[in-house]
Amino acid sequence: MATQDTCCSIAPYFKISSGNLAAFKALGEEFVQKTEGEEKCLYYGFSFDGDMAHCREGYADADGVLTHLENVGPLLEKALSMSKLVRLEIHGPEAELGKLRKPLADLNPQFFTLANGFRK
Repeated sequence: MATQDTCCSIAPYFKISSGNLAAFKALGEEFVQKTEGEEKCLYYGFSFDGDMAHCREGYADADGVLTHLENVGPLLEKALSMSKLVRLEIHGPEAELGKLRKPLADLNPQFFTLANGFRK
């Protein structure tokens, strides 16, 4: 029996300003600690390539995404003071993406609508 897939994943990419890599990595640890208690967070972590950072994150549904953004709002502001958000992808089924389009509009994300696949 198929499971209704409501999962939403976020893929933000940050270009870290010169001299801020260590501080950004330390802030990443704060993000992880703050996010660990979120009930709808499925996975979360940062990866790096030189001065580029990517946050790999997934949530049970759009409500989980919105709860997360509210939870880490001050940390995100701090991250954006030492980096530039160069790309933001949001992936999920249209029913969930529809709940995110307006609240996330200021971040100028690219939305990818799930067309097919499966979830266990």
